[in-house]
Amino acid sequence: MISEPELEGGAPFVTAEVLTEERPPRPPRGRRPWLWAFGGAVLASAVWGAGLYAYGAGQRDEGVELGGYRPVEELCERAGLEGLSVVLGKRGTAGIGPFLDEPVLSESSCFVSFGEGDREQGASVTYTLHKKADPEVEFAARAKYSDLFEPIAGVGEQAFFGDRGEDGGTLRVLDGQAVVQIEVHRNYYEDEDGEMAEAVGPDLSGIDVPMTQDLLALLAALKK
Repeated sequence: MISEPELEGGAPFVTAEVLTEERPPRPPRGRRPWLWAFGGAVLASAVWGAGLYAYGAGQRDEGVELGGYRPVEELCERAGLEGLSVVLGKRGTAGIGPFLDEPVLSESSCFVSFGEGDREQGASVTYTLHKKADPEVEFAARAKYSDLFEPIAGVGEQAFFGDRGEDGGTLRVLDGQAVVQIEVHRNYYEDEDGEMAEAVGPDLSGIDVPMTQDLLALLAALKK
């Protein structure tokens, strides 16, 4: 049988602390080190993010390198088209298409006639300058969509030609941020009976040769 401590001569039994008694105040806790570390990390992240944003904004402000190309409204004044004049006849009237000049791109176009009367042929020129996006990403796909399948070497970075045989053709060229296109086609005129008739004239097969010469000259003129 277990005896009471007093009976065994041991120390008197100490009772548990009374809950109603006030306990001595605890010493104040120090700030947790991880809170300081977390706050420092957040501040560093914010400063780094602000610096990165400022750097990115600075990069955007610089814009894209246009390689000397600039917007041109009077496109036919730059396009001599002397090679086409040799094949199609004397250059005649010219018309100006809509002119677009925005921060992201500019575009201009014009129309030119060659020859006279029922031998009159037509050509159109389009010039698009991409000021922000890279046109190379979609250039080949758009050429294929327009039935321009024949690659032409030695003109810009990429060039494709669409041959329509005796009815003409289309040549589109990518050079840096610029995309230039020349299209040659037969004109129609009203005959003596008031009917629309197709203009006669030289066979336009092989027209890609003078078109290539004229487009090379135009690329150089657009940088002046």
